[in-house]
Amino acid sequence: MLYVFTQPGQVAARRHKVFVENLGWDLHAPDGLEPDQFDGPDTVYVVARDDVGEVCGCARLLPTTHLYLLSEVFPQLLNDAVLPNSPEIWELSRFAALDFNSLNQSPLRQMSSDIAIDLLQAAMDCASKHGAKRLITVSPLGIERLLRNAGFKAHRAGPPMRVDGHLLFASLIEVGEQ
Repeated sequence: MLYVFTQPGQVAARRHKVFVENLGWDLHAPDGLEPDQFDGPDTVYVVARDDVGEVCGCARLLPTTHLYLLSEVFPQLLNDAVLPNSPEIWELSRFAALDFNSLNQSPLRQMSSDIAIDLLQAAMDCASKHGAKRLITVSPLGIERLLRNAGFKAHRAGPPMRVDGHLLFASLIEVGEQ
């Protein structure tokens, strides 16, 4: 089941578990929560819950008309291109589709799961309701395979770059194009 939330609530705890505890990202995460400067009143959260109601996936949507992760932290991924600043382009970030209650899940498998595909589609649907025609992401290179295999229309917004040991790229995803 998928729900859309407008307040962070359980999302910050979920993000801590995925990004800090499991993926080892060096993030400021007090009290087992992982909010950042981009979580604000204009942020929209899409959350997936498993059969028993536990959060098993989350995604954050930010309008590019405000500060967002790519513009402030990873602008080099656009290779000197103009940063998106449009009500028709929203950023998808802090995407995590990992069911810790599943016996066959691992952080590396999260990008190929049914949860990931459903969560991405729900995020696109939600963004569309807010006027988005495209999503922009900062993603590990492996996300290209998920997008291609699931039939999403996406392309690189710049060449992949190694940032803090991770191969990342900016991707533009057409909303409603699958």
